Amino acid sequence: MNDLSAQTLAIDVHGMTKRFGERTVVNRIGLEVRRGEIYGFLGPNGSGKTTFIRMLCGLLRADEGSGTCLGYDVIRESESIKSEVGYMTQRFSFYEDLSIAENLDFVARMFAVKNRREAVERSLQRLGLAERQQQLAGQLSGGWKQRLALAACLIHQPKLLLLDEPTAGVDPKARREFWEQIHQLAAEGLTFLITTHYMDEAERCHRVAYIAYGRLLTHGTVPDVIAQARLTTWAVSGPNLHQLAEELRRHPSVRQAVAFGNRLHVSSDDAAALDTAIAPFRTPPYEWHRINSGLEEVFIHLMDRAPDNFAS
Repeated sequence: MNDLSAQTLAIDVHGMTKRFGERTVVNRIGLEVRRGEIYGFLGPNGSGKTTFIRMLCGLLRADEGSGTCLGYDVIRESESIKSEVGYMTQRFSFYEDLSIAENLDFVARMFAVKNRREAVERSLQRLGLAERQQQLAGQLSGGWKQRLALAACLIHQPKLLLLDEPTAGVDPKARREFWEQIHQLAAEGLTFLITTHYMDEAERCHRVAYIAYGRLLTHGTVPDVIAQARLTTWAVSGPNLHQLAEELRRHPSVRQAVAFGNRLHVSSDDAAALDTAIAPFRTPPYEWHRINSGLEEVFIHLMDRAPDNFAS
């Protein structure tokens, strides 16, 4: 990697591969994440997202691949990477019979943080936890547990945060507050790689990548990813939409016919063929409107076309 890349890229990896037995769960994935960027890493359950993250931070060794994370070689310098990365797992993994402050102090001890008490106090203040610092972790709601987890990730002042579905099971208000904190931290220079299943969260990222069955299918800004898919989508309202969806799905050009409230979204990667498919139904009582395709349509379309690495 050249000096310019070292200065601008927090993650610069290529061909990252991981196998478990005969299964390839991460298949030659390359990723470039700029310093100070919020990068969304998306894909269905079992797609290889968590495995890829664990390879980045040195918890798993890649079978193939090369590159750097925070300027360190991802294969040979994993211990150096660990000291500068914060990793937030899917599950709450703190001691529920200890207070918020005691949990943070324990994490600070694990990282051998200098001036530990000051570091704990700084983390409490930064995440708005100071007034609750004596509350037991087991008594916290999902949103406050999330704040504790993020505070723990920051205790050793990392340069990169790897957050694995951090808002799963958290209410919408807490999710919004979490993302406001993420953008504030990114403005201060932190880099984020975040896995999520929520499309509204993906749209809050500077750029996104989508993987399915261990393969990288697309990446770029949200508008770029949508444009690359070249999907055409129509919205239709009217009676018996369930029956209409079943009829439309029989047409080979229709990739999706999915209910959204009181409307049906019908998508295809062949605009002319889609026009032919819907033509018999373009009469009252149905009302049709061309709409912009969204991330959800794009990602389902990509997943449907991807080869299943667990298929027999």
